[in-house]
Amino acid sequence: MNIDIEKYNEDYLRKYLDPSKLEEGLRRLKSGEPVQYIVGNVDFFEFNYDIDSRVLIPRFETEELVDRTIKYINKYYDGLVKIVDLGTGSGCIANTLSLKLDNSIVSAIDISTDALDVAKHNSKKYNTDVKFINNDMLDGITDKFDVIISNPPYISIDEQIMDVVKNNEPSLALYASNNGLYFYDKILSTCKKNLNDNFFIAFEIGQTQALAIIELTNKYLSNVDVWSEKDLNGLDRYIFIKSK
Repeated sequence: MNIDIEKYNEDYLRKYLDPSKLEEGLRRLKSGEPVQYIVGNVDFFEFNYDIDSRVLIPRFETEELVDRTIKYINKYYDGLVKIVDLGTGSGCIANTLSLKLDNSIVSAIDISTDALDVAKHNSKKYNTDVKFINNDMLDGITDKFDVIISNPPYISIDEQIMDVVKNNEPSLALYASNNGLYFYDKILSTCKKNLNDNFFIAFEIGQTQALAIIELTNKYLSNVDVWSEKDLNGLDRYIFIKSK
């Protein structure tokens, strides 16, 4: 899937920005500010979530993570399903799952109180019942869940990324130590105590991390099926884990 980013950004400005502010918006766009921060929102599924520079900008790849996770939940579960979104950011994952899955109880965790303010705002916008928790992943959490979903920070600290991302989006939501694997290791090494017997885990990952995360899965979890899937650009982008 090839997207003309420049045309997409200009069309997005014209769609969402007040015409009286369009000239200023185009100026900010040319100066390197992300279009989503300029207009203050982003399309995600059929929803439109409000965002600002306190949170990561949701991507197409994360939409696909949510779409595939919904399909797997419908496949593997019949009845009430308890879901936790780790590192919720803007709340786009948690709120979308709550809106799209009627028989769900969704919790969302983030260490950033600023991010949670945005996520809670979006929850109120769409009247979702998501429970928001200020916490460092699953540390100290005693609740049990059927599904863990996470798009954690996964960019290696020394990795080169686009200036528009590096200069605008919160580093807390971008970078992770251990070659970008820190949070996958943290989640997989501690999550067993928070999982019901019939569990499912869904991760968005960096395109070179699939094998390493599969190895971490096999290190920490037994009796599971684990597999990677490619995004629409043909890059390894998702890891899914299902209890046997």
